[in-house]
Amino acid sequence: MEKSAWLDLVNEEILEPERPICDPHHHLWDHPGSRYLLDEVLQDTGSGHNIVSTVFVECNSMYRREGAVALAPVGETEFVQDIAAMSASGEYGDTRIAAGIVSFADLTLGADVRPVLEAHAAASSRFSGIRHAAGWHAHDEIRNSHTNPPESLMLNDTFREGFAVLDDMELTFDAWFYHDQIPEFVDLAKAFPGVTIILDHFGGPLGIGPYDADETYPVWQDHIAELGTCTNVHFKLGGINMKINGFNWHKRDLPPTSDELVDRTGRYYEFCIDQFGSERCMFESNFPVDRESCSYGILWNAFKKLTGSRSEDEKAALFHHTATRVYAIEGTSR
Repeated sequence: MEKSAWLDLVNEEILEPERPICDPHHHLWDHPGSRYLLDEVLQDTGSGHNIVSTVFVECNSMYRREGAVALAPVGETEFVQDIAAMSASGEYGDTRIAAGIVSFADLTLGADVRPVLEAHAAASSRFSGIRHAAGWHAHDEIRNSHTNPPESLMLNDTFREGFAVLDDMELTFDAWFYHDQIPEFVDLAKAFPGVTIILDHFGGPLGIGPYDADETYPVWQDHIAELGTCTNVHFKLGGINMKINGFNWHKRDLPPTSDELVDRTGRYYEFCIDQFGSERCMFESNFPVDRESCSYGILWNAFKKLTGSRSEDEKAALFHHTATRVYAIEGTSR
C-alpha cells in the first residue's frame, strides 16, 4: 500500500488547533521515488495544527557539483534559502518554512572550516549553524550516519578544532548519533560550554540489531542524565519513530494512533522534560523520516496529549519558544 494511503487509515480530530508551533526539525529533498519539497511539507504542516515556522536540518541535498569539495554543502543552503524565500512571500500561506537553516560543514577540516561556515552565512541570513552527524556502530544491521563518520568522531582532535570555530562564530551545533555514544557527546559538550548545542532525536536510542527498545531505555536514561550540568545542551523531543528505534510501527496493518505513540514512547519525553525543563526542550517532527511510521497530525496530537498536565508556560516553550530562541527566529535571541 502506498504510504499516504496507509497513513490515511487512521485519522483524529486535531487537538488545540490554535496553539502556535515551531517545528524545529524537518528535511527537504528530491530523490528518485522520494520527493519532499515545499508542496509536500506544506501538506503536512497544513494538516490542522498551527505551524507558524519551521527549521530545516541538513540531509545531503542539492550539493554543488563544481568547485571546492569543502564548499559543496553550501549548495544545500542556497537551495533551502530559495524555498524559504518562496514561503516567506506569503503566496503559500502563513507558515514560514525554513525560517531557520541548519546546514553541514565538515568539522574535520579543523580551522579550515571557517570559510565554509562564512559561505553558508553569506548564502542565507536564516543560517543558524550546522549538524555534523556522528552516528557510528560496528554492527552490520546499524547503518552509520550519512556523513560516513569514523568511530569516536566527537573525540577527534581535528573535529574539535573545527568545533572551536563554531564557538568563535557563535553558531549552533545539532548533534546526531546513537545512544551508546552519549558519553562521548557529554565530553564534547563539557569541553565547549559556550556553544549552543541541540541534541537531535533523544540521542538515538537503538532498538534493532543487538538492541531491544525496552532494554535500551534504562541505559539511555542513565547516559542522558549525565547531561544535567551541560546547560548549553538543548533537547529535540521527537525522531523516535524511526525504524532504528525498534518500535516497528511501519510493519503494522494500521499506523499508530496518538494514544499508542504516547503509551509506547511517552516516557522518553517525560524524562527529558522533567530532567531538563521546558526551556531546554522542544518538540520536533523529523519529517519526512518519521512519516514512515505516523502522520504529521497524529504525531503533534501525541505531543499535545503528553503535555496535558503541564503549565501554559511549559507548553509555550516546548511547542514554540525554546525553538525560536535557540535558532534566533522571529527576532528572538539565543
